[in-house]
Amino acid sequence: MKKNDFYETLIYAISNEVEAEEFYREASRTLSDPFLKDLFLRLSQEEKRHQKILEGFQERTPAVFHFKEVPDYRVSEHVERPRLSTAMKPADAFALAMKNEEEAMNHYTRLADSISDTEMKRVFYELAAMEREHKFSMEKAFVDIGFPEVW
Repeated sequence: MKKNDFYETLIYAISNEVEAEEFYREASRTLSDPFLKDLFLRLSQEEKRHQKILEGFQERTPAVFHFKEVPDYRVSEHVERPRLSTAMKPADAFALAMKNEEEAMNHYTRLADSISDTEMKRVFYELAAMEREHKFSMEKAFVDIGFPEVW
């Protein structure tokens, strides 16, 4: 992979993290429930942290990404995307967040599947793995809140 291609990929991924951070920050301002306000504020901070990680790759290109591989239970694929509202229930807030992470994961996977450059393909699959980790966290929270009997 050409160095310039790698950096363009990083810039693209960073812009996606910025967009997610802004969404969660605005959602935290919109919601009236204190728990959900705090939840979305923490999600916003998490996206900001991911942005910083990706920005760090601009200064030091890793030979290999090391995002933790987590299972994909595909909970979000069976849940409708709720609309953001001031009266959201916690389960709906987690559902919205996991749907956002699912879309990001699928987007990076589609990009990886659509290119022939093996190094860029690997980078996009690693970015998809990062989003899968976010999705897994949201799915776990969704199941914990929506189905307390599984505790």
